[in-house]
Amino acid sequence: MQHAVGAPLPPPHGPGTGPVGWSQQAQHPGHPGPPAGPAAGPPGPPPSSRPVPPPPAGRPATPPQAPPAQQTQGQAQGQGWSGPAPHQAPAPVSRESTGHIQLPPGGPVPLPAPPAEPGTGTATLAVLLIGPAGAGKTTVAKLWASRRRVPTAHVSLDDVREWVCSGFADPQAGWNDQSEAQYRLARRTCGFAARNFLANGISCILDDAVFPDRPVVGLGGWKRHVGPGLLPVVLLPGLEVVLERNAARSGNRRLSDEEVARIHGRMAGWYGSGLPIIDNSTYDVETTARVLDDILARSIASPPAW
Repeated sequence: MQHAVGAPLPPPHGPGTGPVGWSQQAQHPGHPGPPAGPAAGPPGPPPSSRPVPPPPAGRPATPPQAPPAQQTQGQAQGQGWSGPAPHQAPAPVSRESTGHIQLPPGGPVPLPAPPAEPGTGTATLAVLLIGPAGAGKTTVAKLWASRRRVPTAHVSLDDVREWVCSGFADPQAGWNDQSEAQYRLARRTCGFAARNFLANGISCILDDAVFPDRPVVGLGGWKRHVGPGLLPVVLLPGLEVVLERNAARSGNRRLSDEEVARIHGRMAGWYGSGLPIIDNSTYDVETTARVLDDILARSIASPPAW
């Protein structure tokens, strides 16, 4: 039957002849499709009942194959969205095509060689900046790292600890085993990061509120995580300055005045420890970063005993 306008419609799709993984009804929702018209002739025998002629003499017989429609339907069932992807062997990594480079693993950080110029120069070193909350550790560490002439990374313990989103143990809600474990996990993660940076020629400065009355967990733990070449420096301004800076904080990094005073009192134990101490009560960030670089240069030439 011909339509009044245009060419005749093609015959309806049979099983497996439509797009792979989609049915005919899914392509045309709400339309049942054209009705089946009268047969053009008497139906032939089913595919399985057609006689197979014998093979010619001298040629081996081949097993019968499924009709094309059945093969197409089987392919459609295996190539839909939920079908298994064909297994392919991974291609070898090409540095020219992918930019892949081999990174050396990070090991214990040794002491750096003394620089041949004022300050730390181009030395590759690991630094631990110690101080109470509000001392300005993070601000000074970021500036010092950004002003160096060689690649230098800054890794903040608080930033790494706050990677924990669900189940974050906030010490402000009460110090417990969970918060202690998350602090230790963050310190170990920072130590791994520092060693990997140093192994690839990038200096690293870490900041943490390490207490002198816990040498095994605090400073001793950092030495185990990073290596004997770690250079610790204490940043300890006066209590009034620390309280003022802490008041400008927000979120879980803002502590109560009582907690800040308690932490600051424990930090006073670093006096007499042999570690270099910077009192930045009257320094701005630029001056503190310069003083830090000078102290680190002296520490490289004469490492402190700790």
